[in-house]
Parts: sequence; C-alpha cells; structure tokens
Amino acid sequence: MGVNGTLSWYLLRRVGQAVFVVWAAFTVSFVILYLLPSDPIVTMLGAGGDGTSVDPVQIAALREEFGFDQPVFVQYLQRLGAAVQLDFGTSMQGGKSVSGSIAAALPETIKLASVALVFALIFGTGIAVIAASTRSRWLRQLLLSLPPLGVAIPVFWFGLLLLQWFSFRLPLFPATGNKGLQSLVLPAIALAVPTAAVIAQVLSKSLMSTWQQPFVETLRATGASRFRIATKHVIRNGAIPVVTMIAIIVGSLLAGSVVTETVFSRSGVGQLTQSAVQHQDIPMVQGVVVLSAVVFVSVNLLVDLVYPLIDPRIVAASVTAK
Repeated sequence: MGVNGTLSWYLLRRVGQAVFVVWAAFTVSFVILYLLPSDPIVTMLGAGGDGTSVDPVQIAALREEFGFDQPVFVQYLQRLGAAVQLDFGTSMQGGKSVSGSIAAALPETIKLASVALVFALIFGTGIAVIAASTRSRWLRQLLLSLPPLGVAIPVFWFGLLLLQWFSFRLPLFPATGNKGLQSLVLPAIALAVPTAAVIAQVLSKSLMSTWQQPFVETLRATGASRFRIATKHVIRNGAIPVVTMIAIIVGSLLAGSVVTETVFSRSGVGQLTQSAVQHQDIPMVQGVVVLSAVVFVSVNLLVDLVYPLIDPRIVAASVTAK
C-alpha cells in the first residue's frame, strides 16, 4: 500500500470510528433516558409521582404530541432519523426547538471554554516547562506538587471560593451573568484549573523524559544552549502527548461547563443541560449529548489530521497494527 493509500485508509477508518461514536452516544442516551422510572410527561406537568392529579386525556394528548405513544423501537428509529437531519424535536420545558435552543446557548459556552482553554494552556504549559527545565530541585518539586492539587480540587468548590474572594470581599469581578469580558474571568479560571493540572502532569513527564534522550546530549556536545535545546527540540517532541489529549481536554471543558455555568449563573449549554436533566427533558438531553459527541469526535479527527504532520510514523504504525 502506497503512502497516499495508507493515509486514505487511516483517515477513512477514523471517520468511520467517529460516526460510530456519535451513533453510540445517541443510542446509549436514548436507552438510559427511557429506562428512567419516572414519566417525562408527568414530570413536565409537575404532577405527583403517578400522575393521578392530572387529567388522563391531557397526558394522552401530550404523549401523542411528543411521540411517546409509539413503541420504543419506533420512537428510536424516528428520533434517529430526525437527528441525522439535525432535528431533535421540541423541548418539553419551553416548547421551543431543541436545535434552536442549543444554537442560541452554544456561543456563550464556546466563549467560556475557549478562554478557559487559553488559561489552562498558559498555566499548564508554564508549570511543565519550568519544572522540566529548572536545575533547582526544590522549585521542581514545588511545581510538580501543584498538578495533583489542581486535579483534586472540586470545580464547584473552587468556583464558590473565587466568588467569595473576588466578587463579594473584593468586588473586582461580577458574580453572575454573561455581560462583558469581566464576567468570563472567574468562571474561566475555575474551569481551567483541573484542565491545566492535567496538562502540566502529562507535559512535565514527557518533557523530563525528552531531556534524557540521546539526541539532547548530542545537541549539548555541539554547543547548543539550554534555551535553544528546550525551545527548538525538547518542547516540540515532548508536546505530542498533549496533542493526543486535546479531545479529552475539550470534553472535560464541556463537562465542566455544566457545573461552572450553574455556579456562576451563566446562560449556556451547561445550564441548559442541568435544567433538561432536572426536568427529564428527553429531546433536549439527547440534543446536548449528540452535540458533545460531535464536538469530541470532530476534535479527534482534527488531531488525526495533524498527526501526519507531526510524525508520519504514527500513521504507518496505526495502519500496520490493524
């Protein structure tokens, strides 16, 4: 198989895996939501557990309106066919289009996740590079002790701590809302801390391992400065594991946005998800789940496209292994 054939097969297999992941996410969410013991129509009406306080005629009409009167397998096929066309139906809470509601909430979440990602890359990369490059043992140990702490801190607790100090005691940033760049700072920091900790952990180990490679000794023997070796060679080679983790990082930011947007009362996909789960809004939950899966596999595909540029051997090894 030639180079072009190898690359084509590599990309085709990745696209097939991406489609499977999205389908699996839709199917698993469908099964879980329909296995819940509570009745989504009764929950929507705010009635008692068995729905006896609601007119049965009204319940039957709503079941028909949302398609719950059909057999489960028929509902699955209908919803899957509509989802392929990006139609997730109507929200059971507000009666609005699910796709429209997600599209309206998505920009705020993207804005928050993007700022958080920038913070995470700055903090995580800075800690890792300094820890791997410094000759001071105590400074290295201090920096390497920060990532485990960052991973262990609950996002909601850290968010509340930031609110207490920088919104209430020192009124530097607004506590809630989506207005202006200032409202992004605290939630972005709260969301960035665990992600920065993961980046720092993985990158610092990779960089320290790269510093021990024979080619580094060869470069030192040629008279290359420590700074040049670090910036031109060590960081470039040591960053590959972080590139591999980009999809996981994006996924963690999306998951963390649910908690962060709730703590800081920001309107976005996170708050939309929290409300949909609370009210068992099946169409909305499925729409958000599929969106998350699409984002995850899209970033994965982008990383797969970057791999051949970083190291063509990765593609060849992947195809050979299969």
